[in-house]
Amino acid sequence: MIKFLSKIADWLRRYDDAHNFTCDICGCEVFGGERVCAACAGALPFNRGHICPFCGRRVSEPGVCIECKDHRPAVGRARSCFVHEGDAAALVLRFKKGSRYLCRTLCDFLAPALAAEFPDADALAYVPMTGRAVRRRGYNQSRLLAEELSRRSGIPLLDAAEKRRETAPQKSLGRREREKNLEGCFRVTDRPAVRGRRVVIVDDTFTTGSTVSELARVLLRAGAACVHALTVTGVPDRTFAARKAQTN
Repeated sequence: MIKFLSKIADWLRRYDDAHNFTCDICGCEVFGGERVCAACAGALPFNRGHICPFCGRRVSEPGVCIECKDHRPAVGRARSCFVHEGDAAALVLRFKKGSRYLCRTLCDFLAPALAAEFPDADALAYVPMTGRAVRRRGYNQSRLLAEELSRRSGIPLLDAAEKRRETAPQKSLGRREREKNLEGCFRVTDRPAVRGRRVVIVDDTFTTGSTVSELARVLLRAGAACVHALTVTGVPDRTFAARKAQTN
């Protein structure tokens, strides 16, 4: 029965890939299986130019960002496909608010970034949620992204960590408050699976880096060789955001 359902799921995925008729951003007609039209793809705020070598934030000039000068994330390197603004931020929000089908659209951009930025990765991980949180939302968006990337890349997905308790919403908290909120909330459940692995944590947005940092610390203590992070969007450095606001 499980094999039959898996075949059905694969067939539906292939059908969807071949019959995607409208752009997931503007809704215009598209052909050839594209999920985002050329015009919308070209207008997305790709995270290019000057970026912090540690957290991957967009910065106004070469060098380490203000946040990392004050407090570096626990991951070795973090990279984001887009700056968290405009249509990229809107896609992520829609994905988190129920549009699960956007997972494949977002992975169209994550997959090449994974291959380019972390070619030696031998394990993917996702940010775990509590069972109550998953039931409330209906899915774990970080896990969906990691599963799809694992399917495309062939890199194994680690299912070796859990979130032990509910935490307060992170949105309104500062960096230090976020760190305190998350302290001790993750636990590795399969240490042998983690030991010696070069792990990339996959998530939707890099804001302060508190969440991926807390998970990275747990994975490193369990014996991971290194832990990096890849997200769809990343909130830019404060100086970049301020300079951009002045020019608009």
